[in-house]
Amino acid sequence: MIIKTTSVSECKEHTITDENVYHQRRELIKKMGFLGAASLLSSPASAGILDIFGEEKTPEALFAQNNLSYAAEKGGFAEELTPEAKITSHNNFYEFGVEKQQPAALSQSFKVDPWQLKISGEVENPLTLGYDDLYSSFDLEERIYRLRCVEAWSMVVPWIGFSLAELVKKAKPTSRAKYLAFETLYDPVQMPGQRSRRLGGGIDYPYVEGLRIDEAMNPLALMSVGLYGKTLPPQNGAPIRLVVPWKYGFKSIKSVVGIKFVEKKPPTTWNLLAANEYGFYANVNPAVDHPRWSQASERRITTGGIFAQNRIPTLPFNGYGEQVADLYSGMNLRKYY
Repeated sequence: MIIKTTSVSECKEHTITDENVYHQRRELIKKMGFLGAASLLSSPASAGILDIFGEEKTPEALFAQNNLSYAAEKGGFAEELTPEAKITSHNNFYEFGVEKQQPAALSQSFKVDPWQLKISGEVENPLTLGYDDLYSSFDLEERIYRLRCVEAWSMVVPWIGFSLAELVKKAKPTSRAKYLAFETLYDPVQMPGQRSRRLGGGIDYPYVEGLRIDEAMNPLALMSVGLYGKTLPPQNGAPIRLVVPWKYGFKSIKSVVGIKFVEKKPPTTWNLLAANEYGFYANVNPAVDHPRWSQASERRITTGGIFAQNRIPTLPFNGYGEQVADLYSGMNLRKYY
């Protein structure tokens, strides 16, 4: 297993949490298993969520999470970790509703096993990964990354996953492969936002996203299968999602079923919906405002209320410029923000 050298722009859990508390939490996680969305469903934060017919939604079944075995990285500097309850209750996942609390309330019967992630296109080794393969085909790591939304709020999340670069290498792209085109599951029966334009924000589904192949090969790009030591809950993109920490959060496509290696730049959902607001690159550039609000600062979601005024300056490339700025050398980052 490759041990990645850390740098000042990476957050690691042992520097965020007191060491004794850190080890106590690890032991607690091993004993408890699922603690996230199930507890949220009975809380005031998720009560009163309406389905597409205007009736209160009661989940058919609670989504079960499992503990994961992984290697935790060390090093970095202290930043306050966003509590698990905030990460699993404050979500953008329009397939389960446009309001932040709807995904947690409307996704708990989502079935992820069996699952198929198909790797295709300009590759020598097309492959299909089943549900179990997502956890056994690659070494899993814990990586603590900043996640920033274009809406100017942010979190610090302890993801579990594997390097996207390892998946790219396994697929053996041909010389014609210049981009990766990602696609989310299309299942209107399970995903109410896909069958209701009001609940789904007017998006044409399935949700699609893309990266250049050199972006995909950057060591920071992660395919996440878990957070806080357990498999992903559905509102966070179960069973597998992309995490691109130096870009806006909407680039981190959820519940991925397809990755196709292509020669030409693929379409992306938010660019198709509003090209003047959301570009293909969508880098975090605080010098360029969103057409409707400033990007100079962000509201960090921590232990306080989610609407607390704990604003911090936004960093270029979300603070990961040391590792990724060279990917965009010579580009006009005001044009491609």
